[in-house]
Amino acid sequence: MSVEKRVLAFDFGASSGRAMLGVFDGEKIELSEVHRFSNDPVSLGGTLYWDTLRLFYEIKQGLVKAKLAGGFDSIGINTWGVDFGLLDSNGVLLESGVNYRDKRTSEMVDKAAELIPLSKLYKETGNQIMEINTAFQLLSLKENRQPLLERAETMLLTPDLFNYFLTGEMKTEYSIASTTQLVNPETKDWNRDVIDALGLPQRLFGEIVPSGTKIGELSDDLCEELGLKKVPVIAVCGHDTQNAVAAVPTQEKDFIFVSCGTWSLFGTETDKPIVSDKAYELNLTNEGGYGGTTNVLKNIIGLWLIQESRRQWQREGKDYSFADLEKLALESEPFKCFVDPDYPALTPPGNLPKRIQEFCEETGQYVPQTVGETVRCIYESLSLKYRYAFDQIRELTGKDYKVINIVGGGTKDGLLCQMTANSCDACVTAGPVEATVFGNIAVQLMADGCITDVKEAREIIAKSDNVKSYEPEEKEVKAFEKAYSEFKKIIKIK
Repeated sequence: MSVEKRVLAFDFGASSGRAMLGVFDGEKIELSEVHRFSNDPVSLGGTLYWDTLRLFYEIKQGLVKAKLAGGFDSIGINTWGVDFGLLDSNGVLLESGVNYRDKRTSEMVDKAAELIPLSKLYKETGNQIMEINTAFQLLSLKENRQPLLERAETMLLTPDLFNYFLTGEMKTEYSIASTTQLVNPETKDWNRDVIDALGLPQRLFGEIVPSGTKIGELSDDLCEELGLKKVPVIAVCGHDTQNAVAAVPTQEKDFIFVSCGTWSLFGTETDKPIVSDKAYELNLTNEGGYGGTTNVLKNIIGLWLIQESRRQWQREGKDYSFADLEKLALESEPFKCFVDPDYPALTPPGNLPKRIQEFCEETGQYVPQTVGETVRCIYESLSLKYRYAFDQIRELTGKDYKVINIVGGGTKDGLLCQMTANSCDACVTAGPVEATVFGNIAVQLMADGCITDVKEAREIIAKSDNVKSYEPEEKEVKAFEKAYSEFKKIIKIK
C-alpha cells in the first residue's frame, strides 16, 4: 500500500465518547485520540434521557479536531445497543433519546407476553429477553405515550440517527438492528409479524443495510459550517460489541470472546443463529456480526458494578482510584459472598454497595462491611458469572474452547482477567483495549478495499496492539470450582 489511509472512528459508551483517528500504512493501524467527551444522561420529569443534541455537538467538535490533526478519508460511528430516536414526517427529531436504564420498560415484558408467547418471541427474533430491548421500549410508548408514537414516522437507532444527522440519509445498519428484538435472525430483516403482534407501526422501520455499507457523504451544510471536504460515512457495525468481535486477534474459527466494559458480552461467533429450545431456556442472544455472521452471547452486567459503586463512594467523599479498589479487594478474604451481576436491582444508578449488602442479607450470606469486601464480591461474582455463561455456550454448541479472548476496557483489569482464567480453567488473552475502535476502523478499511476480509483485519490488529495472557493457577482453579457450586445456589435463589 503506497499511500496511508486515515479514517475517523466515533466510539460512544454509556459514560463517555471519543473521536479516534486510525492511520493504516498497509501493515499496522496506529490510533490517536483527537477528542474525548463525557456522556451524561439527564433526568427530567421522571424520565432518563440521553443528551442527543449535545452528543452531536461533540461529534462536530471531533470532526474539526480530526481535520486539524491531518484530516480523514471516511467516518464510522458505533454506540451501545437498543436505544433510538423518533423522527416526524419532516425528518425532525421529536425528543432526545431515552436511556435504556429508564424505568419506562418496567412490566413491559409481561405486557408483551400477553400479545405473543415469550418463547415464540425468542424464536422469531433470537434475542435474549431483556426489558431494555427496543421492542419493549416501543411497547411502553404504545401503552403510555401513544400521541408521541402517532407523530413518529421513522425510528433510527442511535448510531443510525447520528449517521442521518451527518448525511441526511435514513438507513439502519444490521448489527444495531439485531439488538432490537424485532429482526428475523434468518432473513436479517425486520420481523414484520412480530411488529404486528406487538401492535407497533410498520412505518417506523426502514431499510436495513449490511455492516460496511456507505450511507452517504457529509452534508453540504456540515461541510460549509465546519470547513470540511466531502467524505463518505460508513455504516460500521453500529453496535460497539460487534466491532469489538471483528477485532478479536485470533485466527481460530471457534473462539470465545468477552467484550468487557460497562457491560460484558460473553459469546462465540457462529455462521448461523441458534434459536433452539435450549437456547431459549439458557436465555442466550443472537446478534448480527460483520459479514452476516451471528454472535451467540450472554449479556452480563459488567464493570458497571465497579463503576457505579465507585461513584457512590465518591458521593460519600471517598475518592478511590480503580487501582485502589483492586488493592483493597486483594487484601480482603476470598469467597465470603456473591451476587448475581444481572439481578435487576443492580441495574439502575444509585447506591450499589447498599444494594449488594441487601442482596447478600436476603440470600443468607455474609454481608460485606468494607469497600474491599464489596469490590472482592463484585470481581468474584463477575468471574463466576463468566463461568456460568461459558458452561452454557459449551453446552449449546457442543464445542470446547481452550482460550477466552477478553477485549475492551476490561483488559486493563488484571485481577478480573486472572480470576476469569481461574474460574473458567482456561487461558485468557487480554487485548486489545481499544477493540471497538480497531473494529470500527477495520470495517471502514474493508469498505474501502484496503483490507480484504475480517481474517486479514484480525491479523493486522494483532500486529497493531499488545495482547497479554493469563494462565489458570491450579490452586485457585480448585478454589473457584468450590465457589462456583455456592454461586449457582445463590443465583437460583434470586
